[in-house]
Amino acid sequence: MATIGSKGATLIDVANGLDPDGKVAAVAELLNQTNSVLEDMPFKESNLETGHRSVIRTGLPSATWRKLYEGVQPSKSTRTPVVDTCGMLEARNHVDKDVAELNGNTAAFRLSEGVAEVEAMNQTMAQTLFYGDSSVNPERFNGLTPRYNTLSATVPVSQNVISGGGSGSDNTSIWLVVWGENSIFGIYPKGSKAGLQHDDLGLQDVTDTNGGFYRAYKDWWQWKNGLVVKDWRYAVRICNVDVSNLVTESSAADIIKLMIKAIHRIPFLTMGRPVFYANRTVREMLDIQALAKSSNVLAIREAAEQFKTTFMGIPIKTCDQLSLAEAAVV
Repeated sequence: MATIGSKGATLIDVANGLDPDGKVAAVAELLNQTNSVLEDMPFKESNLETGHRSVIRTGLPSATWRKLYEGVQPSKSTRTPVVDTCGMLEARNHVDKDVAELNGNTAAFRLSEGVAEVEAMNQTMAQTLFYGDSSVNPERFNGLTPRYNTLSATVPVSQNVISGGGSGSDNTSIWLVVWGENSIFGIYPKGSKAGLQHDDLGLQDVTDTNGGFYRAYKDWWQWKNGLVVKDWRYAVRICNVDVSNLVTESSAADIIKLMIKAIHRIPFLTMGRPVFYANRTVREMLDIQALAKSSNVLAIREAAEQFKTTFMGIPIKTCDQLSLAEAAVV
């Protein structure tokens, strides 16, 4: 049975979450983040129970200029299989029965706690999508950064890694990702359900740290997912963007020029849905650089009562999980 200690909601938590009239307050979610990548990433059922097997063409057949009365040798392409794994992201919430039932607001209080759990999972998912490394944490899937993490010309993927010139430890990255079934997409295990799963476990006996028993409401969430980079040519990482230089506008990376380079590294933008991702510091400085260069570089237009910013027709979206303290890529 589960143990509830400091990880369970307390009377203080309840008191802090109530309006003066005793109703559960509408909490100002100051810890919520914007991670638009989760809204864009398409998902499909994987072809394995624990991951997805893709076959990548690694070589083309040869063609020959034939002479009269001479034959041509047959040839074939070469292929290699690649397996991307899935991970299981889970969260649990246990609330003492008497705490949850104070003032008759059980459902509202549990819902408020549930919203926070889901936000935590969203942030963890977005962080893993960019920085997950199964060689370090085998329970996670590989994100984008470990796949695009070298400038060495001997590694083919380095063609899609562009340096912004930073060399310290306060760097960040801008990503261009073309989402699509034949480029980059998310997966969920074969035979499982897509998306976030929730199970209201109801009232159960739990134990405290001393082995004593009491009753608590329990909830469980699970999200099985992974990332497939079927064709590495359809993502570009602009790395080594020095944050301090960018903010002070001193020897700052030319973001606009770097983004133009990134676009031209993509073979066919029509292969899927291209989107730029950057943290809000980069977004701020991008707008400042754009206004300094030309009011026509960025098109800010009103759509669905919101302002949508695009660069050369490609949406630019905020992802708060993109770190401002990346090590330099070499």
